[in-house]
Amino acid sequence: MDPHVNQQEKYERKHGRLSSVFQSFGYRDYRWLWLGTFFSFMAVGMQQVTRGWLVLRLTDDSPFALALVMMSFALPLTFASILGGVLADRIPRRQIILLSQGGNMILTLFLATLDMTGIILFWHLLVIGFCNGTLAAFNMPSRQSITSDIVPGETLMNAISLNSAGMNITRIIGPALAGVLIIYMDTAGVFYLIALFHAFSVLCTTLIKEGRTQSKDSPGKGIFTDIREGFQYAVGNPILLGLVIMNFVPALFGFPYLTLLPAWGREVLNIQSDGLGILMTCVGIGSLIGVMGLASLYHLKRRRALLVALAFLWGTALILFSRCASYTTAVPTLMIIGVLSAVFMSLNMTLMQSYSSHEMRGRIVSMGMMTFGVMPLSAVPFGALAEGIGTADSLGIAGLLLCLFTIVFFLAFPRFRKVS
Repeated sequence: MDPHVNQQEKYERKHGRLSSVFQSFGYRDYRWLWLGTFFSFMAVGMQQVTRGWLVLRLTDDSPFALALVMMSFALPLTFASILGGVLADRIPRRQIILLSQGGNMILTLFLATLDMTGIILFWHLLVIGFCNGTLAAFNMPSRQSITSDIVPGETLMNAISLNSAGMNITRIIGPALAGVLIIYMDTAGVFYLIALFHAFSVLCTTLIKEGRTQSKDSPGKGIFTDIREGFQYAVGNPILLGLVIMNFVPALFGFPYLTLLPAWGREVLNIQSDGLGILMTCVGIGSLIGVMGLASLYHLKRRRALLVALAFLWGTALILFSRCASYTTAVPTLMIIGVLSAVFMSLNMTLMQSYSSHEMRGRIVSMGMMTFGVMPLSAVPFGALAEGIGTADSLGIAGLLLCLFTIVFFLAFPRFRKVS
């Protein structure tokens, strides 16, 4: 008998309706996966603020320097994610998560030591960012696709949404905590704390039982053959192809605001590190509201049409944010952007996993993960533009382009938007 069924029956007897928002927590391995992901993204959220503040300190508040550091992370994440997806289909996913998470812990300890000793230079951040991006390229496809190994298909949207909820809780707590702690511990002390969170994530992952078995594969098949087959599989499936393309549009134009938010805050609101933490927390609150709402929905209709609508509204909200000039207007607008972006990303990932086979899931998920590299990479031209016309106007252009390209996709993929 399927162990998932047994766990579901136990959960139903203990907690009542399986349609509970928290039904995925009925699976033991999912609880450890969720906790490990929580600690991992707590580290990411804190590091985003801490690293951004360190970059500003080293480069005299340059928005372009912020974009360059993010580019160093994005390049390997963009181009190596597909290799991470192949490995996720070949070797135990749990093992990949453990090794990559442990590597991030070591890199953060090294960064903290460089900062504490006062020998940190801007190029150090570029090199460490490249290494972080490479590890993330291996970590993220396995961390996402292992969810399908742990919970049954009918629970997948709930599990992915709860994962996103945990990530966004860290976006509420992590940036605010880092912003305050920088004042008392300096950036070096916060980096040491971030390394500790990476260690907690490693510990939780060791307790997962699923994802230990190596995936079956054809003998003698090379990695490049697997990569080619993955792309052929995606291109040959119009639904998956539309999902992959639709994932890239917001990645290019919807997410640069996260990278440039420190510079925008300094230019428009003259914020300090604690103010930056507050702004990042607003995004996290909105994202949490969005994914918890999605986790409570079942039998959602016209999900692909909803993706298109979410992307257009996201671009509109970004245009409005670029016109904000005070906390009073910026805070609610950032929360709305958080809601829209989180629901979009969770729904897209759910559909990508639902419509891919087990043998291809790691590679399909990795194509979605490539957009996580495109996100900060796309901030580079907008960062360069911000140097000339200001960060606010640069973000307004990004929002306008997101709206325009979403309309183009809507017109070019009529079949995609009509599928229920």
